[in-house]
Amino acid sequence: MAKPALVIFDCDGVLVDSEPISIAVLLDMIAKSGTALSEDDAYDRFLGRSMTTISKILHEDYGFAASEADLDEMRSNLFARFRSDLKPIPGIAETLRALDVPRCVASSSQPDRIRLSLTLTGLLDLLDPHIFSATMVKRGKPAPDLFLLAAKTMKTAPTDCVVVEDSPAGIEAAKSAGMQVFAFTGGTHSRGGRLEAALASLKPDRIFNDMLQLPGLLRDLSKTSP
Repeated sequence: MAKPALVIFDCDGVLVDSEPISIAVLLDMIAKSGTALSEDDAYDRFLGRSMTTISKILHEDYGFAASEADLDEMRSNLFARFRSDLKPIPGIAETLRALDVPRCVASSSQPDRIRLSLTLTGLLDLLDPHIFSATMVKRGKPAPDLFLLAAKTMKTAPTDCVVVEDSPAGIEAAKSAGMQVFAFTGGTHSRGGRLEAALASLKPDRIFNDMLQLPGLLRDLSKTSP
């Protein structure tokens, strides 16, 4: 690959440091139902996936059918926690300003959650209006549909895209879409090495843990191209 024509960012865990908050709120909802699920299991099963997919897994594998009231309460609690605790990934604003290629967001979250996250962290103006949600496609990650939609809308061939992801589901989706993928392990949920090992097993094109490294990594692609 020469210089990429488009960089596609996941949101949670890549742009905003939201995963620990999201998993904590999800586990609170699950615990109220009497369902036993550890934090490690929650990360393994749900990281990078849409709420529709999470609800399906909870129902099929754990026998917990989340009601609309459950989901509404969880959503309210999540947004409240975001407003009090959510932070951007360190260095992401500087990185977005430094990039000299088009960029967009492709996230498993719903559009209002993405926009709230980016607004609270001061990133919305650096990415708007190129924001894509799993609600816009039939199949969420690990299917490639969302990334392919983003590339098509941005008028870019999949082979000219680089995806920045923090989850196994996201890496699988990017690879299935025929895109290069950089695994980011700088979020607070990546500490301890468990997630990094899972990501490494999927053989992403790069693994990095400092968002300020991204512009240089993208420049290196063109230097190493045949």
